[in-house]
Amino acid sequence: MNAAEQKVVQYLREAQASEHALIRVLQSQIAMTPSGSYRSGLEKHLDETRDHAQRVGDRLKSLDHGANPVLAVVGFWEDVIGQALAFGKTPFDLLRGSGGEEKVLKNAKDACATEALEIATYTAIERLARAVGDEETAHLAEGILAEEERMLQRILREIPKLTDAVARAEVHGDPSYDLTKTGAADAVREAGAATKTAAGKTTTATKRTARRARKVPGAAQLEGQVKGAVAGEEDLAIARYDSLTAEEITEKLSGLSQIDLAKIDSYERKNENRSTVLSRVTALRGREPWAGYDELTAAEVQAALSEGDEERVKQVRAYERSHKNRASVLKATEREAANV
Repeated sequence: MNAAEQKVVQYLREAQASEHALIRVLQSQIAMTPSGSYRSGLEKHLDETRDHAQRVGDRLKSLDHGANPVLAVVGFWEDVIGQALAFGKTPFDLLRGSGGEEKVLKNAKDACATEALEIATYTAIERLARAVGDEETAHLAEGILAEEERMLQRILREIPKLTDAVARAEVHGDPSYDLTKTGAADAVREAGAATKTAAGKTTTATKRTARRARKVPGAAQLEGQVKGAVAGEEDLAIARYDSLTAEEITEKLSGLSQIDLAKIDSYERKNENRSTVLSRVTALRGREPWAGYDELTAAEVQAALSEGDEERVKQVRAYERSHKNRASVLKATEREAANV
C-alpha cells in the first residue's frame, strides 16, 4: 500500500469509528425521545448511520486487502475526547436539563454539532480521494456527505419546535414530555401488546415476543468511558477518590451503576492505572440484566418485569441489590417472583 492509499485508509477508519460511536448515541437518544417528528428523524438518522458504517467498512476492506478496520477503534477514544473538548461539552451527555423537554433539546443541539463534524469528515475524505485519484472513495464520500447535509437541515428544522416545548414546560408550567411515549416505553408497550395478542399460543412463543422489551439499547458504558477520560475527581461517584487506597476504592465499586463504573475505569487508566482497581471494575462491568437497563427509569423496569420471566426477575433483583438498589424495583421483583 502506497502513502496515498494509507492516508485514505486512515481517514476512512476514523470515519467508520465515528459512525460506530454515533450508532450507540442515537440508540440511546431514541430510547428517551417521545414519539413525533424528531424521533422519526432520529430513527432515520440511525438507519443512515448504520448504512454509512457498512459502506465505509466495505470500501476499507477493498483498499486494505481484507484487514480488519475495527482494530482502529481501539485508538478512537482520543479522537472522541478531542471532539468533546472542541464542542465544549460531550455529545454523549444524555442526562442533562431539568425536564424531559430540555434533555431532548440539548441532545438535538449536540446532534447538530455531530452532523457538522460528519460533514467536515466526509468533505475531507472526498477532497483527499480526488487529490490522489481514488474516484471510488471520492464517490462514496460524496454520497454520504449529501445525506449528512440533508440530515443536518432536518434536525435544524426541529430545533424551534423543541425550544417551544421547553418554554411551555419550564416557563409556563405546561409540560409535554410524556415518559410513556419514549422509545424505551414503546418497546415495553409493544411487547406487552404482542404478548396479549399471543395469549392463546404457547408460553415459549409468548416469552420470545416479550423479550423485545429487553432489547432497548443504551450508551451507558460509552458515555461513562468518554466522561471519565475528561473528568476530574469531583465528577466521580466515589467521594475523595484520589485520597483513597486501591483497597478502599474496590470496596465501594459494587454499588455503582455501569456508567459510573465506566467513568472510573477511564479515569483510573489515565491516572494511577492500578491493576487491582481496574480488575475489580472489569469484573463488575457488562452485567446489566439487558442492554440499556441503566438508562431506564424504575417505572420502565417495572413495566418490563410484568412479562413474568422468572430468570429475568432474578437477574434484575441481583443487579439492583449490587448497583442502584432502588426500593420500588426490588419490591416489583418480589411481587413478580411470587406470581411466576
